[in-house]
Amino acid sequence: MDHLDNPADDRLEFLQAQRLLAARMSSDPEVRALDVALTTASDRHDYSYMWRWLGLPIIQMPTDIVLMQEIIWENRPQVIVETGVARGGSVILYSSMLRLLGEGKVVAVDIDIRPHNRRAIKEHPVSDRVVLIEGSSTSPAVLDEIRAEIGDARRVMVVLDSHHSHEHVLRELRLYAPLVTPGQFMIVADTLVEELPVQEHRPRPWGPGDNPKTALDAFLAEEPGVFDVDKFSNDKVLLSSSRGGYLRRR
Repeated sequence: MDHLDNPADDRLEFLQAQRLLAARMSSDPEVRALDVALTTASDRHDYSYMWRWLGLPIIQMPTDIVLMQEIIWENRPQVIVETGVARGGSVILYSSMLRLLGEGKVVAVDIDIRPHNRRAIKEHPVSDRVVLIEGSSTSPAVLDEIRAEIGDARRVMVVLDSHHSHEHVLRELRLYAPLVTPGQFMIVADTLVEELPVQEHRPRPWGPGDNPKTALDAFLAEEPGVFDVDKFSNDKVLLSSSRGGYLRRR
C-alpha cells in the first residue's frame, strides 16, 4: 500500500520531517542568536503581556501557547496542574482544550487569587473544568488538596509558573515532579530569565543565576533518568519564554 493511502503513515512521515527541520533550525547559530536578540528586545516592551486566550490575558509568548495546545492534544492529560494563576488566561486555555478532548480538569494554585481574576475565570464560558486553590504551591495542605483532585487519574501533566526564584522553583520541582505520570509533560516556565539582562524595566526578585533555568538544571542533576528534556518541543520554539523547560517523564 502506498503511504499516501494510509493516513497514519502519512502523519508519521510529516512528524519525522518536522523533527528534522526543527533540529536543523535549533542548531543554526544565526537563528539562535537572532532568537535571543529579538526575545530580549521584545521583553523590554512586555511582549508576552500583549496576548489573550478567549478574552483573558494569558501572559505567554504566542509560540508557547501554540506548543502547549499541541502537547495537550497529543498527550490527552486527564488532569493539568498549574502553579501560578495570574490573570487566568492559561487555565482557560487548558480548560478549553480539555473540553475539546471531552475529559479532564485543570487544578490551578496561586498564593493570591485576586477577586476580580477569580470572578473573570469563574464567569468564563469554558471554566467548568477549572478548580482554583488559593495558597502557597509548596504548602503541604495545598499539595494534599491537589492530590485529592487528581485522585486515580492515569494521565497527569504539570506546569510550574509561579514565583521564579531558584529556591522556589527547585522546591516545586521536587514536590510536583512525582505527580507527573509516565509519558506526560512537566513544563517549567520562564527559563528565559537566565538569558535576559536584569529586567530594570520590570524589577523582579530573580534574574540571571537565580531563576527557573538554574533550578531546572539542579533538579535534572539530582534526578537523572526520570525526565527527558523533550528535544522536538524545545528545538522548534522561537520567541519562547520557556525554551529548555519542556520535559517529558519517562
